[in-house]
Amino acid sequence: MEQEMEKKNRGEKRDDEEKWVRDSSVDHKGRVPLRASTGVWKAALFIITIEFSERLSYFGISTNLITYLTKVMHQDLKTAAKNVNYWTGVTTMMPLVGGFFADAYTGRFSMILLSSFIYVMGLGLLTMSEFIPSIKPCDKHVCTHPRKVHEVAFFLAMYFISLGTGGHKPCLESFGADQFDDDHLEERKQKMTYFNWWNFALCCGLFLGVTLIAYMQESVNWGAADLILTVTMAITIMIFYFGKPFYRYRVPKGSPFTPMLQVLVAAMAKRNLPHPSSPDLLYEVPNSQKSQGRLLCHTNNLRFLDKAAIIEGEENLSAGKKQISPCRLVTVTKVEEMKLILNMIPIWLTSLTFGICVAQASTFFVKQSSTMNRNIGRNFEIPPSTVYALAAIGMIFSVTIYEKILVPTLRRATGNERGLNILQRIGIGMVFSISSMATAALVERKRLRIAEKEIIEGGEIGHLSMSVLWLAPQAMILGFGDGFTLVGLQEYFYDQVPDSMRSLGIAFYLSVIGVGNFLSSFLITIVDHVTEKSGTGWFGKDLSKSRLDNFYWLLAAMNGLNLCVYVFLAKRYTYKDVQKSVVVANCQTGNGTESMA
Repeated sequence: MEQEMEKKNRGEKRDDEEKWVRDSSVDHKGRVPLRASTGVWKAALFIITIEFSERLSYFGISTNLITYLTKVMHQDLKTAAKNVNYWTGVTTMMPLVGGFFADAYTGRFSMILLSSFIYVMGLGLLTMSEFIPSIKPCDKHVCTHPRKVHEVAFFLAMYFISLGTGGHKPCLESFGADQFDDDHLEERKQKMTYFNWWNFALCCGLFLGVTLIAYMQESVNWGAADLILTVTMAITIMIFYFGKPFYRYRVPKGSPFTPMLQVLVAAMAKRNLPHPSSPDLLYEVPNSQKSQGRLLCHTNNLRFLDKAAIIEGEENLSAGKKQISPCRLVTVTKVEEMKLILNMIPIWLTSLTFGICVAQASTFFVKQSSTMNRNIGRNFEIPPSTVYALAAIGMIFSVTIYEKILVPTLRRATGNERGLNILQRIGIGMVFSISSMATAALVERKRLRIAEKEIIEGGEIGHLSMSVLWLAPQAMILGFGDGFTLVGLQEYFYDQVPDSMRSLGIAFYLSVIGVGNFLSSFLITIVDHVTEKSGTGWFGKDLSKSRLDNFYWLLAAMNGLNLCVYVFLAKRYTYKDVQKSVVVANCQTGNGTESMA
């Protein structure tokens, strides 16, 4: 009878625990949230809505930016490509700043609201620069030299958008992922699905941005397109705010870099101590006494840092009479969090060449498209940036196939709840990027032969007879690769960072694209300097006399070599291993399947 009562009490306790979220979240009033009333998809859908409008705005502006700079601002191809890469680089590096402040001080919800208002200010100024007579490019319909005041207003608006993106991007995606409890099996699986559908919504915004918005910019008016983006963004900010009662919030815990510094100081102070015979002798707070966050299991890599958790003779913690300085003794969890960040650095570095490939889609792919036959039927001509929509279509197909076919099949075959380990998914996308660059080189070589025949020798002017659909394979292959690598990088940098750094984790992912754009500009400068010395530069003002095919072959070769290094690192990577809630000692060497994040 007593056993039955004890079993009943345990069952009631378990049912009571299931009602509450157990991952240190709070609701909008600061209380521990009920699972049934907050979070999961009813909250995530509000967040995905504002992501759709932000991506609509971003891609509606960025993919046609090189066209605006060359046609309206009358910059040459090399200068315009550099300006696009600089702006994109700054836009995707600013999230490092926004992510840090959100994790440390403001919280994600407040940062999203603040940055959204800055974003709308940028869009509003961009719209005004096209409508207010005194800051329009010029009074005439076509002008060769735009007003200086327009250039200032235009770039000020663009970098306002960069600043808004700095707080928007790292927080929005991680805030959406926060709506799913890592310690709840079903919600953890739903979070893996969330990243896939997040990118599906992203691609829908991208698709409309590079088709509908780009068509309005080219055929109607640049200002009208900007006005639509401004109004859409304002509406979705209000929708996002209306979801406030349904969200789960994480309270900021101060600078995430302070514990890392403490680990380094403690490890250096104890550098002469021998390693303990067992990791069980290292200092850790019991799970029952842990007030916030989750405990991590000990790993055997970077063992020097373990010395920060060695308990010396004078550090008698059992009595609990004196407070030990955190710069003298830290927990195993803090040491493991430091290891996580250090382990990420090689993966981040080997992802940069993929970021360089992604940069080509919004610059040279679009510029190639502008020289080709873009007619659909007799009277309809698509904008040059529409080629970028093909990359979005490829990504949509990739994410859908992965989510609906590959994941269920691989879960049954491997027993891994992810289907593929995160780094395997990223590596597959890198293979597609190599194929995309090789395909782009072959297509560009064909375009140059036609240009030589029709323009250089034939003396014809205008667009080539070669259809823009020749660019479809390279764009769709790159988009298919994005569905593996970009989504994988998002999940990797959210999953593998310490729990207190998840906004920064998304910022690390975005920095891959940002640094990739800077490296693309740097590579263009170096290659142009070297090839001009040999007599034939690869980047001329006239694309028909350039050698983009050689540049694409260079990128394919760089990515091939980089992939070999990446595979070497991925095989030796140790995943985050979280202690189970029930049995504290249940730690395994992570291979991706045991990660609780």
